[in-house]
Amino acid sequence: MNVEVLLLHPAVPFIVGALLMPFVRNIRLQQTFCVVIPIAAFVMIYNLPASAPTVCYLGLQLHVLRVDTLSFLFLHVFCLMALIGALYSLHVREPDHHCAAFLYVAGSLGVVLSGDYLTLFVCWELMAIASTLLIVQRRTRESLAAGFRYLLIHVAGGLSLFAGIMIKYAHSGSLSFVPIAPAAAGPADILIMIGFMLNAAVPPLHAWLADAYPEATVTGAVYLCAFTTKTAVYALCRAFSGFEVLTLLGAGMALFGVCFAIVENNIRRILAYHIISQVGYMVCGIGIGTDMAVNGACSHAYAHIIYKALLFMGAGCVLEMTGKQKLTELGGLYRYMPYSFLFTVIGGISISGFPLTSGFVSKSMVTVAAAEVHRAVIFMILMLASIGTFLSVGIKLPYFVWFGKPAEVPAREAPWNMRCAMTLAAVICLGIGCYPQLLYRMLPHPVLYQPYTMTHLSEALQLLGFTGLGFYLLAKKLAPRDVIHLDFDWLYRRLARLFMRLCRNPLQGIDTALGELSHRAGLQHLMAAARFCAGFDLQRLDRYIDGAARQVLVCGERVRTLHTGNIQHYIGAALMLLFLLLVLGVFS
Repeated sequence: MNVEVLLLHPAVPFIVGALLMPFVRNIRLQQTFCVVIPIAAFVMIYNLPASAPTVCYLGLQLHVLRVDTLSFLFLHVFCLMALIGALYSLHVREPDHHCAAFLYVAGSLGVVLSGDYLTLFVCWELMAIASTLLIVQRRTRESLAAGFRYLLIHVAGGLSLFAGIMIKYAHSGSLSFVPIAPAAAGPADILIMIGFMLNAAVPPLHAWLADAYPEATVTGAVYLCAFTTKTAVYALCRAFSGFEVLTLLGAGMALFGVCFAIVENNIRRILAYHIISQVGYMVCGIGIGTDMAVNGACSHAYAHIIYKALLFMGAGCVLEMTGKQKLTELGGLYRYMPYSFLFTVIGGISISGFPLTSGFVSKSMVTVAAAEVHRAVIFMILMLASIGTFLSVGIKLPYFVWFGKPAEVPAREAPWNMRCAMTLAAVICLGIGCYPQLLYRMLPHPVLYQPYTMTHLSEALQLLGFTGLGFYLLAKKLAPRDVIHLDFDWLYRRLARLFMRLCRNPLQGIDTALGELSHRAGLQHLMAAARFCAGFDLQRLDRYIDGAARQVLVCGERVRTLHTGNIQHYIGAALMLLFLLLVLGVFS
C-alpha cells in the first residue's frame, strides 16, 4: 500500500484528531485541537497532487485522491465548514462530540476524493455512523429514537448502494467512480442512484432528515446540515448528471420542502425542511445537466452550506440559551440576543436570494439554466419555491422568534465562540454576494453568467416585495400552531407496526404450532431412531471392535514375555533363525 499517498489525504488530520481527542483532558488544548485540525486540512487541499498514484489493496486499484475542479470546490467548502463548526462547538467539553464530528468530516472528505466505489462506500458508511452519534449524544428519549430510525434508514440506503456496486463490479470488473450516460444506465446504476438519493433526502426518501435533525445536539445539527446531503449532491453530480428523473424530482423537492416549512412550528424542523427544498434546486440542476445548470448546482451547494449553517447556528443559540425551539414558545428575543438576531437575519435573507447575498448569485443560476432549456414548468416551480422560502425563513421565522409577542423566557446572548462562528459565516455570505467571482472561479465549468443585471434585480425585488406584502396581509393566518404535521415517516411507522403485528399474531402462532408438531411427532421418532442407533453401537459395533482390541492386547502380552533383557538370548535366537532360513533354502 502506498502510505505516502494516504498521508496527503486531508481526512488524515481529522482521523488523527478523533483518535487523540479522548486522551486530551486539558480544555484549552482540546479547543486548540478543534481549531488547528480544520486549518491543517484546509492548507492540505491546496497542496494535493494533480494526479496521485493508485493504492493497491487486496488486488484492487483504489483511487483515494482524485482531484479536479469539482472535487476541489466541495473540499474547499467542507474544510471551511469544519472550521466554522469547530469554532461553534468550542464550549463543548465532551470529547465524544468532537470525535464524532471529526470522523463525520473525514468521511465526507473521503467521499469527495474517492475515485472508486469501494473507497466511496467505506467513507459513506463512516459518515452514517458518525452522524448518528451526533444525534444520540443529546441523550433524550426523542433523540435516541430518532437516531435509531436515522441509522436504520441509512443502513438501508447503504445496502442499496453496496448491492449496486457489487452488481456493477460483477458485470464490468471495474470499481471506477465515473460519469454514467443516461442511455447506458442499468439496474446496478439505478441501485447506486437510489443510495445517493436517500442521502440527498429526495422524497419519498426524505423523512429521516426532518425527523432526526431537530433532535440532534445543538452543535451536532450544524455539522449535519452541511455534509450528508451535500456529499450526496456531489456524488449525483459526479455520476448522474443529465438524468431527466433528477430534474423532475429536484423541482418537486424544492416545492415540497417549503410547503411543510411554512406550516411547521419547530424552528429546527423548519430549517430541516428547507434543506430538502434547497437541495431540490441542486438535484434539479444536476438533472438538467448543462454547464450552466451544473455550475448552478455546485455554487448553490457551496452557498447553501454556509448560510444554512448560519441559520442552524442561530437556532442553536436560541435553543442553548432558552431551552425552547417552538415558535409558539418564543418571541421578543432581539432585546436579549441582538448578535444572534442579526446573524440569523443575514442567513434568512441569504437563503431567500436577497441581492448582495450568496443566495442571490447562486440559486438564480439554476433557474436561468431551466429557462435556457425551455423548461417553463420547472422554472415556475422553482420560482414558487423561492417565494415560499422567503415567506417561511426570511419573514415568518425571524418575526415570531425575535419579534412577535414577547414570551416569558429567560435569555441572554450566546457564548463568544458561537458569535465568532456566526460572524465568519455571515461574512462569507455577504462576501460571496458582493464578489461572486470568489465563488465562480472555483466552479467546474467556465462561468458566463452575470447575476447583477437589471432584469434579475427587478425580478428578485418584485418577488421579495410582494411576498413581504402577502405576509403583512395574512400574518394572522400564518401564525404558528403547536400541532403535529404528518409526513412520509407516518407511512413508514404504520407499515412497521403492521409488520410487527403480522410477526406477533399469525407468524408467531404458526411458528409455535410447528414447534409443537415437531416436539410431539418428530421428536418421538427422532428419539426412537437415536435409541436404535445407540443399541446397535453397543451390541454390535462395540462387541467386535472391543473383542479385536482384546486379542491384540493378549498377543502383545505374549510377545512381551519374549523380551528377557539378556543380549545372549537375542543373539542365540538370531542364530537359530538364520540356521532355520538356511535349512529351508537348501531343501527348497
